[in-house]
Amino acid sequence: MAIFPKFSKTRDGVNIINEQRLLKQVNHLILDTQRCTGCGICSESCPEEAITVSMVGATKRNKGISYATPVNIDEVKCSYCGVCVVMCPFNSLTLKIDGEESLPIVEREGFPQYDMLAKIDEEKCVRCTVCEDVCPRDAIDRDVPAYEGSVEGGRERQTALTAKTTFEVDTDKCTVCGICGSLCPAITVKRKEFSAETGAVEGDVLWDEKLCDACKVCTEACPEEAITVTREVETKKLPGKVNIIEDDCCTCRWCAENCPTEAITVEKIFEGEIEFHAEKCPGGCSTCAEICPAHAIYLPSPAPAAEMKGEKEANIAVNKDLCILCGACVNACPGEDIIVLKRTGVRMKGKETDLFNKIKAKLFTPRTSRVKEGVAPGEVELKVLENA
Repeated sequence: MAIFPKFSKTRDGVNIINEQRLLKQVNHLILDTQRCTGCGICSESCPEEAITVSMVGATKRNKGISYATPVNIDEVKCSYCGVCVVMCPFNSLTLKIDGEESLPIVEREGFPQYDMLAKIDEEKCVRCTVCEDVCPRDAIDRDVPAYEGSVEGGRERQTALTAKTTFEVDTDKCTVCGICGSLCPAITVKRKEFSAETGAVEGDVLWDEKLCDACKVCTEACPEEAITVTREVETKKLPGKVNIIEDDCCTCRWCAENCPTEAITVEKIFEGEIEFHAEKCPGGCSTCAEICPAHAIYLPSPAPAAEMKGEKEANIAVNKDLCILCGACVNACPGEDIIVLKRTGVRMKGKETDLFNKIKAKLFTPRTSRVKEGVAPGEVELKVLENA
C-alpha cells in the first residue's frame, strides 16, 4: 500500500481545506464558502472534473447550513493545478503549496487570467458614498474621514473642505456691545477698563480663525452691522480617496451605473445574454433573487390593475445592465427552462492556451436549469442547449 500521496478534507470556520500530501510537498486547495456563490465556473473549468456544483440555493439562502457547500471538491481527483483559482470570478479559491500561495498553471504554463477593468477617476470622484452603498460585494474602499453627520464623535463638518475665512470689524460702527462674543466661541470681546476720564465703553473684538466655521451668525446678530465674514472655498472635494478592491469586484457595474460624476469605469468579465421565462417560474420561490451575487435579479413591483389589460404579471425579472452572467441563478433554480444563459465573450489577458480554449468552449455552451431527477444527492444538473 502506497504511503503517498495522502488526502484529507477539513473545515476551518467558513473554509473547506482540501489537502494533498506528497513525499516532498504539501498542497492545499482552500474554498471560502462565504465568498463562493455557486456559479459553477470552477466546475466547468476543472480539467480533472474534480468539482461538482452542490445545493446552491439551500447553502446560500440558509447561512446556518454547515454540512453542505455551494460546490464540492474531490480532494483525490484534484490535481492542485490552480485553474479553478484563476477562473473563479469571486476569488473564493486559494491554492497553497508548502504554505505559500501559488498558481503553477500560470507560473509554468502561462495560463491566461481575467483582464479586470475597474477603476475610479480621482479627478472626477467627489468622494460621495453612492458607490460604497450600492456595491453588492463590499468592493469599494472609501478612505474618507468620518464626519459628525455620519458618526457620533466624527470630525467637525467645517473641516471637510479647504477654505479661507476672513473676519473684519468696522471699528467706526462697532460699539463693543459684546453680543457677538456671547454667541460664538471664536470671538472674544475684550473691553478696556471702564474710566470716568473717557466716560465710554472701549475695547477690541478678537477672532480665532481655528474656531470659526463661517456660520455668519455674528454678522446677522450685530445690531450695528459692523461685522463682515467671507469664506472662499479653495477645494470642494472631501479629503481622502475612493478605490475599487479588484479581488472583491465582480464587475456588476452597480457603481459605474450610479456614479453621479461618471468617475467609475467597469467592464464586465463576461459578455452574452440571459433570458428569464417568468411564465414558467413558480410564484413564491425567489431563490435566484436571494442568491444573485450582483443583486441583479428582482421581484417586479405589482402593476396597477388598470394597466395589466389581461396580461399575466411577471413574478421574476433581471436587470441585464447589472447581471454578470456568472450562472449562479441557473444552478440554484429548482425549475426547468426558466433561466437561459448564453455566454459569448470573456475578458482575458495572456496567451489563450489549448486548455483554456477547451474551458472557454464549455463556458460558452448555452444552458438552463433542469429538474433534478436521478442526480446524486447534493448535486445539481444542468440542461445543455447545444443548438441554442
